[in-house]
Formats: sequence, C-alpha cells, structure tokens
Amino acid sequence: MTSAPNLSRLRHFVQQLAALLALQPDEPAILAQGAALLAELVAHDDWLPDDYAQPHPQYYQQFLLHADSLARFSVVSFVWGPGQTTPIHDHTVWGLIGMLRGAEHAQPYAKNEAGHWAPSGDAVTLLPGQVEAVSPRVGDVHRVSNAFADKTSISIHVYGANIGAVQRHVYLEDGTIKNFVSGYTNPNLPNIWNLA
Repeated sequence: MTSAPNLSRLRHFVQQLAALLALQPDEPAILAQGAALLAELVAHDDWLPDDYAQPHPQYYQQFLLHADSLARFSVVSFVWGPGQTTPIHDHTVWGLIGMLRGAEHAQPYAKNEAGHWAPSGDAVTLLPGQVEAVSPRVGDVHRVSNAFADKTSISIHVYGANIGAVQRHVYLEDGTIKNFVSGYTNPNLPNIWNLA
C-alpha cells in the first residue's frame, strides 16, 4: 500500500465499464467482459483510499465508491473484520465480486425439499485478483464470510444497479424471507431507502 492512492485505476475501471454498458450487451457479455475489467482493477492494491478500507469491530462495512448517474451500476468496497459473515442473502441484479485484500468464502444456498435454505454445492474461496459473478440467472443466493479470523479482508463489488437502494432479501434457514435495503456505510450518507 502506498500513502497516496492511485485513483486513476478506479476512474479507468468506471469509464471502461460505463463504455461497455453503453453498448447494451446481454448479461453473459457483461459478466465476462466486466469480470476482466474488475480483475485488472483488483490486480493492484494501491488505489483504495484508507477511509474506504476501515473495518468495524462488530459488522462488515459497505462503502460506496461510485454510483453511476444513470443507475446502471455501482462500485462498493466491502470491508470484512476478522471472522465477520453475512446472513444468507440475494442481490436481485447481476454482480461481480473481485478480491482485493485477504480472502473470503462464498457458500451458495438453495431451498431443499422441505422448503428450508441449505448449502448447495461447494463454497468458493476468493483470493486476491480473483473475480466471481452472481445474478438471478447464474446463482444469486449465498452467505459470505471473511476467510480469516485474525485479519481484515476487502473485496470490490460491482452491481447492475445502485445496490444501496435495491430491495433485496435475507433468507433464514427455516424458509423465512425478510426484505432489506442495505444503504451504505459512508459517513454522512444516510440510508434514505430504509424500509423500516
């Protein structure tokens, strides 16, 4: 890490993704070409400002890095404190997750015959430089956790909407579904879409 983040990398990524989406490609093309762009961004760990890389001792942080003015996509740094994990949840839009620092485990979930949510297939471990895709088409329900119990991990998430404003779902293992809108952690950025 350098003391002066190289924000040109983030700007380049945003410009390239915006240019891709302006072509109105189908989702497979977005996921394939977008994954290549994100892999290029997370191949370097010299651009994320420290203010967007701070863990919280109790829960994971979701810092907004960029929201497209047409709401076509958003870019978020996801900061995991040691041992932190999400509930089982979905996204409802396409998404790309690129690992910048540390590692995370993503366990896919599906409903079983009893109507309960259960692990489905093997967990995926994401290491620095690697990218994974999610969407209702390719698999959208998972639980994610920091792979480390003793250090912070950071992943960069890109979604096909302003994800902090999207109504999504938390899935309890007994089959219960709860609506939520995540908002963002950024200071002075209230979650104005909170439905509670």
